[in-house]
Amino acid sequence: MQASPPKYPLRFLRWFCREDYLEEIEGDLVEIFEEQYDTSPSKARWRFAFSVIHYFRRDFIRPLRIGPIYPTAMFKNDLKLAWRNQRKQPFFSLLNLIGLSVGLAGCLLIGLYIKDEFSFNTMFADADRIYRMDIDNRLNGETTLYASVSAPLAEALAADYPQLEMVSRCRSVGEIMLRTEASKQNTKEEYTVAVDTSFLALFGLELIAGDASTTFQEPNTLVLAESTAKKYFGSGSPIGQMMRIDDEQLYQVTGVMADPPRNSFLHNYSVFLSLNSFEDAQTVAWNNWNFPTFVKVQEGADIDHFLSFLSTVKDRYIIPWAMTFIPGLTVESSQEQEKATGDYMRFGATALLDIHLHSPNREGEFNPNSSIQRVYILASIGVFLLLLACINFTNLSTVQAIKREQEVGIRKVLGSSRFSLVRQFLTQSALNMGLSLLAAILLSASILPLFNQFTGKSLQLPLGEPYFYFLLLTTTTALSLLSGWYPAAFMSRFEPNRALKGSGREQGMGQRFSGSLLVVQFSISVGLIVATLVVFQQLNFIKNKDLGYHKEQLLIIEDIDAVAPEKLTILKERMESITTVEAVSLSSYLPVNSARSGRTYMKEGKIGGDHAVIWQDWNIDHDYINTLGLELVAGRGFDRSFPTDSSAIVINESAAQILGASPEDVLGTRLTADFHREDKENMEYLTIIGVVKNFHFESLHSDIDALSMKLGTNPRRLVARIEASGVESTIASTQGIWETLAPASPLNYHFADEAFNKTYKPELKLGRIFTLFAGLSIFIASLGLFALMAFNVERRMKEVGIRRVLGASTSQIIYILSVQFIRWIALAILISLPLSYYAMSQWLQDFSYRISISWWTLLLAALLALFLAAFTITSQSIRAAMNNPVKSLRSE
Repeated sequence: MQASPPKYPLRFLRWFCREDYLEEIEGDLVEIFEEQYDTSPSKARWRFAFSVIHYFRRDFIRPLRIGPIYPTAMFKNDLKLAWRNQRKQPFFSLLNLIGLSVGLAGCLLIGLYIKDEFSFNTMFADADRIYRMDIDNRLNGETTLYASVSAPLAEALAADYPQLEMVSRCRSVGEIMLRTEASKQNTKEEYTVAVDTSFLALFGLELIAGDASTTFQEPNTLVLAESTAKKYFGSGSPIGQMMRIDDEQLYQVTGVMADPPRNSFLHNYSVFLSLNSFEDAQTVAWNNWNFPTFVKVQEGADIDHFLSFLSTVKDRYIIPWAMTFIPGLTVESSQEQEKATGDYMRFGATALLDIHLHSPNREGEFNPNSSIQRVYILASIGVFLLLLACINFTNLSTVQAIKREQEVGIRKVLGSSRFSLVRQFLTQSALNMGLSLLAAILLSASILPLFNQFTGKSLQLPLGEPYFYFLLLTTTTALSLLSGWYPAAFMSRFEPNRALKGSGREQGMGQRFSGSLLVVQFSISVGLIVATLVVFQQLNFIKNKDLGYHKEQLLIIEDIDAVAPEKLTILKERMESITTVEAVSLSSYLPVNSARSGRTYMKEGKIGGDHAVIWQDWNIDHDYINTLGLELVAGRGFDRSFPTDSSAIVINESAAQILGASPEDVLGTRLTADFHREDKENMEYLTIIGVVKNFHFESLHSDIDALSMKLGTNPRRLVARIEASGVESTIASTQGIWETLAPASPLNYHFADEAFNKTYKPELKLGRIFTLFAGLSIFIASLGLFALMAFNVERRMKEVGIRRVLGASTSQIIYILSVQFIRWIALAILISLPLSYYAMSQWLQDFSYRISISWWTLLLAALLALFLAAFTITSQSIRAAMNNPVKSLRSE
């Protein structure tokens, strides 16, 4: 048997080689191949292939003949035919345009949203080399995540880890009352942070005014965001001007910087104070975790090595510091205690670019983060919408194509090739897609302001960006091929004789394919309905859950430090004198968004690192427990008739559990936070006098942590429980009292339930988005079902007429026309329900307190989808059943 050279290299040679060289080169190569084949077949094949490649040179390559692959005249003709067919079938063309443009618009809006989410913090210089220091702390079985660390860590990292280019510390300040020195009217600035001298350089921030090299060096200096500077100083220069904070400290303006972008972790921050202004910034204590710290690593630095170094921070720095005041503590004993209890303190780092999407909301975050899970959910919805629109487009295009079967038969008889038919139908598809995409852009632009209000963003169509138009062109081409290929291939296969008789519809109209696509459509729609119902049930559960305190009719007055300290008692007494006010308390700490403070305690007689407990520690007044309606399960609350209550403490059930005792048994236990002093015999103790029932003072995403409350001073808030019928009169009376006691500051108030709803703003947004796009998916799916049913009725009109003449009833006609579609919808429901149940069960795992997905939720989603489908199907079936059979039978 004669050996044959490798076929693919030989084909390649015949394809590129010039005709005047081909015969000679091919003959030589084949001859050499046959000679070498007897010695080594595999080597002969490889050498033949390499020889072919060797001849792939300019001298042997045949001239490139560039001709019109798609001549202009042919393109114009196909485009003209496509436009005529659009006008010939206006009903189906309009349905196609509406369904596809709505789906594309929804997908475009979601794409803009996701692009914005991934753009967070990318504007900072060398953002890929910046990391934030974190602490994961587990103590007594409770885990707390911190986005801020100890004050000395920055100096330790700068001194002991050489691969860092720069280190910068911040300190959260929160809300301040600010005014110019010349003004007497305060303005509340909610987002204020103190930063050190390297802050601007680390993030690559520049000042609009002022010297960045000296900014923040001196105490009592500040930098304003541009809009804030204009608010206080108008068009004048603020540099060198003096401003007063909280009617006390005097600060000098040393710089003005551009407003931080909305998609950065500094979003909303308007005032930047010098960190040197705060005494605790100089502390050497490692138990004060109030300092967000950022580092920039050197180029090429090994991040894993840096993380490994951070894992030694506790043993390297914290334990030696704690050994100075905790007797018997050693690094070894600390490690043994961690192994025995499972507790830990781990220092870590989060990349700046990962903070927004890949970091949980830790204690001390600059702004609430989103989550990659939410992005995945929205991306899935976008893909589903696009898939629904393409399915609709494919089904409707198939319906339109089937109505042209006789035209296809005539074209085939006249000699049209299958390729030319495919090309024409793809041109039709491209025209539909192009028109739909244009309509989608116009629709997106018109509803974008509403969508921004819906999502809390400031999205814009990137009409000035070249990549946007490239993306549109690519999308149009890809979707035209994806959605139009099946109708084109399907119609081009018609046999001319059957197509001319009109029988192609009966044999090859692709009902199974269309039915499969319809099943996919309604499976997605049912899944989105289930998701919407579950999200709103969870939100309703959160809204109506017993939180352990009275959040209704709870009036909160902020910034009461604007009132002179000696007049706070007068403020409280006058508020209590309002007839509609039931109780009043002064405190900085509330179950809703407010100050948070952690503290380390040890039990009397058990002083040591292995006995420490860390929990929330709030300063309150005597009326706090009564005003919020907290329930005591053991002991009592604070009472003015007991002078010793100044050294008393009230804890919650979680704290009692950490102490290893029941609420009754823990009463009388003495705790100290004064264990760091050298003269241990003089430590100050607090005695537990009461235990309150656990109440939710953080998000329902988390379990209820341990909490202690003691009498304290310097409150920043007043909380008043008022009668439901006296809201307006109470606000009016409060306004008068405030203007008397703090005329320089505006009254800033809100209700506890408003702050509570703010906590779950991301979930509320997600619920609204689910509702919007679930509605769109049902609309698109119903539109496709309506078109398929309309075509089915039109196709079987003669059959219906014959059945009517033979005595079939209206209900029988409706059943015959509808039964196959109902089966498809039922199949979609059976596929979708278990998948959507699993997906939403996974979403609910993010909540420590959550609903269980009930059977009636799934049933309601199924019935809703079935009702909408049945309504769509029945409306068309009734039209066919009521039609006069004579009209459908009198012409063939």
